[in-house]
Amino acid sequence: MSWEQIIRKPVAVLQGGTSAEREVSLNSGATVIAALQGLGCEVRPVDPADADWIAKLQDVGSVFNALHGPGGEDGVMQGALTALGLPYTGSGVLGSAIAMDKQRSKQLWQGIGIPTGGFELLAADTDWQGVIDRLGKVFVKPACEGSSIGMAPASNAAELQAAWQAAAAYGDAVLAEKFIDGPEYTVSILGDAALPSIRMETDNTFYDYEAKYLSDDTRYHCPSGLSDADEAEVAAIALAAFRSLGCAVWGRVDLMRDADGRFYVLEVNTIPGMTSHSLVPMAARVAGLDIQALVKRILELSWAERTGGEVIP
Repeated sequence: MSWEQIIRKPVAVLQGGTSAEREVSLNSGATVIAALQGLGCEVRPVDPADADWIAKLQDVGSVFNALHGPGGEDGVMQGALTALGLPYTGSGVLGSAIAMDKQRSKQLWQGIGIPTGGFELLAADTDWQGVIDRLGKVFVKPACEGSSIGMAPASNAAELQAAWQAAAAYGDAVLAEKFIDGPEYTVSILGDAALPSIRMETDNTFYDYEAKYLSDDTRYHCPSGLSDADEAEVAAIALAAFRSLGCAVWGRVDLMRDADGRFYVLEVNTIPGMTSHSLVPMAARVAGLDIQALVKRILELSWAERTGGEVIP
């Protein structure tokens, strides 16, 4: 199968949707659309928030999924596209569903020995002081959201309860994750390889939504400054975490490093952002891939994953 055969029909780009990450998805979709058009593809933008979105998928040859959050990144859209018989980018139903669920991702990693921070589930009847006593300072987050939406730090029982109430607006499953004091890294995955790691620095309390998508003051270091041995270690941990969830094609693994130099996996993103502030395009550039080459490679790898057909450049 050649690239020309893959794009002989229009490529649908799923963007927008109805999750709390709609605006980020629209920006990601715009980047992907521009890259595909630059590659000579006929592109059909499709927003699942529109009533006729399924009809717009008629006669397309493949789907580039640029949706973020529930409904687009959690296996639901992947299942729908599978039922429609349309090859789509990224991880399949199982990998998407597990990666979106931070609780089950972390439980799986704990079970197979992939380093991840301690955590507890929160509910209305939680012993707030007990959680603080056991974990110390924590970050509270919805179990099934991305982009740091609904996330907040808590150092005492009152802050913990308030953070839980705010996070619960995005879903019933909320977890408190032990605070790891150290730099944050992210490792992008493309096919079977890890791209160069990125170290993020922000003057905000943590690497939140504003720091990720809005601020021009966030500092990104790529190469991240790790030694060759540490770079190999963080890449190996990221690949193991990614593969353990059944993820495929591309994604991003977020990690923290503590004062003793140990890396801990925070989460796996199966449809990372593709905006001007996004990290996968940044790592890809350092690896020698511009945005068009990155989008093309994702589409090629996805076609092979969905159809079993090898792509001939």
